[in-house]
Amino acid sequence: MGKPMQVARHWRHFEEKYALIGGKCENGHLMFPYREICPVCGSRNVEKHKFSGKGKVVSWTIVRNPPSGFEYYKPYPLALVQLEEGPVVLAQLTDVEPEEIDFGMEVEMVTRKVREFDEDGIILYAYKFRPVLKPQKE
Repeated sequence: MGKPMQVARHWRHFEEKYALIGGKCENGHLMFPYREICPVCGSRNVEKHKFSGKGKVVSWTIVRNPPSGFEYYKPYPLALVQLEEGPVVLAQLTDVEPEEIDFGMEVEMVTRKVREFDEDGIILYAYKFRPVLKPQKE
């Protein structure tokens, strides 16, 4: 009998956690996360679609009483981000102060540490969004 799959390796198989992989049906409807059946038209002909990772903040809140395992980050901003392609994603904002967040703020997806499991030494990474970096003038 083979060794059971390690948790870290298991998480690497979830493309949507690292690359914003969603779906696009034969009628052009985009969805995130990926679904086998289009929620708009019911099509079963859905292909994987990689989103750009760019979007705008639609709404946000500051989480002050986080769920177990996320106390390290408190308080932290959690936002609804509408991707350029249309779908809305719920994600943590990073690299931004709460008073800097505003409706319509342009953001981009980044991969960041979400959680660390002390007992196993496993670190879980996933997508978060940060303000779009502006090119520096020389």
